Amino acid sequence: MIKKSYYIGLILLGMQAAFSQSDKAVTICNPLNLNYRFCLDKPSRREAADPVIVTYKDEYYLFASKSGGYWHSTNLADWDFITSPDLPFEDYAPAAVVMDDAIYFVASTQDSPSSKIFKSDNPKSGRWQVVNKGFPIPLTDPDLFLDDDGRLYMYYGCSNVNPIYVVEMDRKTLNPIGEPTACMNENIAVNGWERPGDTNKSKDKPWTEGAWMTKFKGKYYLQYSTPGTEYRSYCDGMYVADSPKGPFTLLENNPFSYRPGGFATGAGHSGTFQDKYGNYWHITTTTISVKHNFERRLSLFPAFFKDEETIYTYTGFGDFPMTIPQKKTNGEADYAPGQMLLSYKKPVTASSALNGHETALASDEDIRTYWSAKSGDKGEWLSIDLQKSQAVNTLQVNFAENDTKLFGREKDIYYQYTVEYSVDGKNWKMLADKSANTADAPHDYIILDKPVKARYLKLTNLRTPSGTFAVSDFRIFGKGDGKSPAKASGLTITRNKADECSVQLKWKADAKTVGYNIRYGRKPDQLYLNYQVYGTNELEINSLSNKEDYYFTVDSSNENGITRGTDTQHVK
Repeated sequence: MIKKSYYIGLILLGMQAAFSQSDKAVTICNPLNLNYRFCLDKPSRREAADPVIVTYKDEYYLFASKSGGYWHSTNLADWDFITSPDLPFEDYAPAAVVMDDAIYFVASTQDSPSSKIFKSDNPKSGRWQVVNKGFPIPLTDPDLFLDDDGRLYMYYGCSNVNPIYVVEMDRKTLNPIGEPTACMNENIAVNGWERPGDTNKSKDKPWTEGAWMTKFKGKYYLQYSTPGTEYRSYCDGMYVADSPKGPFTLLENNPFSYRPGGFATGAGHSGTFQDKYGNYWHITTTTISVKHNFERRLSLFPAFFKDEETIYTYTGFGDFPMTIPQKKTNGEADYAPGQMLLSYKKPVTASSALNGHETALASDEDIRTYWSAKSGDKGEWLSIDLQKSQAVNTLQVNFAENDTKLFGREKDIYYQYTVEYSVDGKNWKMLADKSANTADAPHDYIILDKPVKARYLKLTNLRTPSGTFAVSDFRIFGKGDGKSPAKASGLTITRNKADECSVQLKWKADAKTVGYNIRYGRKPDQLYLNYQVYGTNELEINSLSNKEDYYFTVDSSNENGITRGTDTQHVK
C-alpha cells in the first residue's frame, strides 16, 4: 500500500478556467495554464517540454519532460495532476502509446541498457509496472508507434550530427527486432526552417530530434523538431513514406508546425494525437528561454489531416482564446471564439517598477520581457488603461517569477490576487477574486461568467510565493464595438537572390490595424503557415525551401476583428 501523497494530487488548478466550463464553450489560452514544476537546479525557473498526449478510455493523459508527474483531463482544458513513485520523471522526452488496453511509457536516458519501459492499466492511480528492465539501444527522444497491423516501432534520435532512427520491436519482449534504420536528417542548404536562431538566420548545424509518427490513409507521416528548443523558430517538419521504415520523402507543406511570432512562440518537439471525437491536435513546446535555455512551456493547437495535401497545424492567432470543440469539427472556424486582444501596448501604471522591468513590458505581447514591482509585498499593483470602455470576456495573467528561490514542487507555490475593473478610474468593482486561491496557476486564464464593460483593469498582489510580484503580460481579451481593420494593401515581396530561403515582405501601414498575420504556403489555396506580428508593416521570413515557389497574403487585426487578406501574391 503506497501513501496517498505519492500520487494523484487532484489539485484542480483552475487550469484554463476560473469557472466551470460544463455549461459553456470550453476554451483555453496558450501557453497552457499548468502547474509547471520548478527545476531542481539553479537558476530557479519552471520547465516543461517535449510533450505527448494519449487518449485512453476517452480521457487524456499528458506527459512532459522534468515535470515530476503527469496530467489527466476529460476535455483538454481542465487538468488534474498525478504523480507516482514508479516513473523516471527526471528523464527528458517521455513517450507513451496505448496498447493492449494499457498505456506504455518510456523516457529518454541516452544510457544503455537503462531505459526502462513501463505500463499501467490504471494511470489515474499513479501505479506503473516495469515490463522491460533495459532496452538495449541508447534512447534519446523516443516515440512509440503501434501500427494498424499490430506491429510496434520505436523512433528516436536527438543530435546535431546523427539522423532520426527507427527499429521494430517485439510485442512480447519489448526489445528490438533487427537493426535500426536511419529515417532522415537535416538539410539546411535547402530547408530554411532548419536553420538555427529566432529568425532562422544562422548557418550552424541544427538539432534534429523529437520524432513522432502518425499514420493517415495508409501513409506514414514522420515529424521531427528543429532547429533548437531555445529559439522562437522551434518547429516540426514532416516526412512521408509508404512504410513505417521508409524511405521517407519530405512533405511538400513544411514546416508542419511553426509559430515564431506572437506572445507564445515556438511549436516544436510535439505530439500529434486524436481526441475522442476524432479531431487531430498538436501538443507542443513553447519557448521562453530567458532564465535558462530550457525555460519552456506547453501549447496546444488544432491539426488537420484531410488528404495527402491538406496536413498542417493551425497556429494563426494561436495564443488568443481558443475553443476546444466537444464534437467532430469541420475546420479552423470551429476553434475561434471571436475574442480579440484589447491590451496590446495600452498604457500601464503600477505601484512600483524595477529598472529594466518597466510597466510598458506588461502589455508588449512578448513573453520574454516583463514588468516587476520592487517587492513581492501585499498591495503591489498593476493597472492597464484600455483607453475606452470595451467588452471584456477573458483575462490571462502570466506571472514572470522574478528573483524566485523555488525548486521542485511545494504545496505553498501559488499566487493570490484580485482583479478589479472601472469605467472611470475612480470607482472600482471586483472582477476576479483570487484571494483564497491555493492552485498553482502561473498562466492563469480567467473566463468571465458574462462580458463586462471596462476601461481600466487593476491587478493587485495579495500573495507571491517567492521573489517580486512580476507579470510578463496582463492580457485582456474581448470584442470592440468598432469596425474591423481595412484589408492589408500594397503588399510587395522580394526574394533574396543570394539565399532563396529568405523573403522580405512589406505592405501599406494602417493606423487602425493593431497586428498582422501573414499566411503563406506552396499553393494559393494552401496557405497553412502563419507568422504573427505587431507594430510593423514589414517582415523578413527566412524559413522557406529554396527549391519551391510560395504564395503570401496578409490578414489585418484590431480589437474589433480580423480582416482576411485577399491579395495573394506568387513568389517564384
